[in-house]
Amino acid sequence: MTELLFNPFDPAFRANPYPFYDTLREAAPAYWTPLGTVVLSRYEDIAHTLRSNDFSRDIDKNATPPTDPVQLARRARRSSETSKSILNLDPPDHTRLRRLVSQAFTPSAIEQLRPRVQQLVDDVLERAADRGSMELIDELAFPVPFQVISDMLDMPTDRAEELRGWSQHITASLEPTATEDDLNLADAAIEQLVPYLVTIIEHRRHHLGDDILSALILAEESGDRMSVDELITFVLLLYVAGHETTVNLIGNGTLALLRNPDQLALWRDNPSLDVAAIDELLRYDGPVQLTVRVPIVPVDFGDVHVEPGVVVMTLLGAANHDPAMFDDPHMLRLDRVNSNRHLAFAAGVHYCLGSSLAKLEAQVAISSLIRRFPNVQLAGEPGWRDRLTIRGVDHLPLSV
Repeated sequence: MTELLFNPFDPAFRANPYPFYDTLREAAPAYWTPLGTVVLSRYEDIAHTLRSNDFSRDIDKNATPPTDPVQLARRARRSSETSKSILNLDPPDHTRLRRLVSQAFTPSAIEQLRPRVQQLVDDVLERAADRGSMELIDELAFPVPFQVISDMLDMPTDRAEELRGWSQHITASLEPTATEDDLNLADAAIEQLVPYLVTIIEHRRHHLGDDILSALILAEESGDRMSVDELITFVLLLYVAGHETTVNLIGNGTLALLRNPDQLALWRDNPSLDVAAIDELLRYDGPVQLTVRVPIVPVDFGDVHVEPGVVVMTLLGAANHDPAMFDDPHMLRLDRVNSNRHLAFAAGVHYCLGSSLAKLEAQVAISSLIRRFPNVQLAGEPGWRDRLTIRGVDHLPLSV
């Protein structure tokens, strides 16, 4: 019996995938799974796949129909949706939708948010200083990005905890290991979240302002650029993705520093590393570990031939630990010269729209934390979300 090199159901794999990535990359860098999908673990193969026009992100349209019951249920749910998420569209539809919102997420536009992010972070740290302790995820990593994306959309924040729960159910349904129960919980979350968003959108139509939601409504009402369903789907994505992965970047990054105190001290004492440090934290333990593509023409990865329609899983976390690209990849080195070559935000046309926002929020949050509290330490064991695609700490108690 052939050894199973990629098993996302293995708790040890989900707890720490990086040793498994190494084994996979060395033994079978393009690996056929028993389910008929191909898993890529080499940087070169993954970067090419993400940037190539020979691959599609529209899985439902271009992938061979699945036989797994959960995957069939997932596809049936998506086919019933009136509008696809931009995440699952190819050009030109992807290009059209992305152009509508891209101006709000340019590096220069995001930089204007820095004072607001700093204010939010400082308020959290001041409250923590009074107590001498904090729970990083609940007090900093979630509230700050959530408030920022709410500001950008001019959305109310009175139901933050409900929205956090809904978004976690929705993202759980995107996991390769998702069960029928996960899909049902995501459906229930969407059934509650969509009417909430519709109410806000309808109110905003009559009270337009200087925010992203108003800009999208104006684009939608021009008649030929964004439908009502596209608008709802887009706002749903921005609202969920606008904070979900950043929470994990702040949590994973802080934990990595606490486990590497020499690197924490290096960054704390050297503000010139503010940008490079975040790139290295993204490379070292990024919040998104994988994404999928489907070839639309026959492709080869070395001696592995893949026909159109086969789902290709690109392990971003494995690419970011490939020694062919990064020397001593399992070492955290905040002054690494090529850390910005990481694929934590993917690459190509689907490069993360919110990358500049996530980096700014993480930079301000983590650098402010370690400089405000020179003796910050773990005050208990961290807790991890049991996920494969989105990897993140969900509990990180600190003594400050």
